[in-house]
Amino acid sequence: MHAIVAESADRLTWHEVPDISPDKREVLIKVTAAGINRADLLQAAGKYPPPPGASEILGLEVSGTVAEVGELVDDLQIGQPVCALLAGGGYAEYVAVPRGQVMPVPDTVELVHAAALPEVACTVWSNLVMTAGLSAGKVVLLHGGASGIGTHAIQVARALDARVAVTAGSKAKLDLCEELGAEILINYREEDFVERLREATDGAGADVILDIIGAAYLDRNLDALANDGRLVIIGMQGGAKAELNIAKLLGKRGGVIATALRGRPVDGPNSKSEVVSEVIANVWPMIADGRVRPIIGAEFPIEQASAAHELLNSGDVSGKVLLRVTD
Repeated sequence: MHAIVAESADRLTWHEVPDISPDKREVLIKVTAAGINRADLLQAAGKYPPPPGASEILGLEVSGTVAEVGELVDDLQIGQPVCALLAGGGYAEYVAVPRGQVMPVPDTVELVHAAALPEVACTVWSNLVMTAGLSAGKVVLLHGGASGIGTHAIQVARALDARVAVTAGSKAKLDLCEELGAEILINYREEDFVERLREATDGAGADVILDIIGAAYLDRNLDALANDGRLVIIGMQGGAKAELNIAKLLGKRGGVIATALRGRPVDGPNSKSEVVSEVIANVWPMIADGRVRPIIGAEFPIEQASAAHELLNSGDVSGKVLLRVTD
């Protein structure tokens, strides 16, 4: 089979690699498309090694068809369309995935576009709902509202009848966020998100903040947090180390939580399989009835993976960037 080999951060080449086969609890997927995530950019740059035992090939989500199943997998058929959450291996013609991380493709989504769903759906639901308890009537602040995570989170939060605030760096991106259901639109290049959020919430702040920035936003996120609120950090685009003002946190009875999806175990409590099961039960119906849809910013043939990475890294794209592996 062929797969992308990361020779350097900006040199991703399509090479022949050894064939793979599923173990007894795995599914072999013939890949139609792979979604790109910032973790892939970091791994290509040598800054984010895969978890022990995971494929060294880039790619954390795919869509495709079932090519083969392990001997203990009896509920999937060869040729069945699926999408999957991966620990690695998606930039390839085939990938082997634990059964618990394989999802049906919603009827309303094209097979190629289903590759845009696994990472964002699992990240958003596990953090906003399973971890932070977002529910109707609460206010959620999403940093990077026009990103793949952000565009999905806006729709899920609105489907839950939460009130959505977003930050983004351009009018075009904020317009997209508004179209998807965001109400409080904050251009972080022109205004302070803490002040803007306080104005829009009568001083209360956000019950939940989903943050991709990390250190650079930590103190201001605490200022923006409502009493009994939860700040969930899922990225470090603004650095890894910052000083935590515990007095602010105590005063608000707040919580600061950091989570990651890739390194979770396959099965058991807080596992990838548990998150996938929750997503199928709760998010897939939102997609089926049109409340949530994948937002695709760009598609590239797999041979142009370097250009696709460059686009995502530039910040000049909204929604997900996909790699088409087969037609």
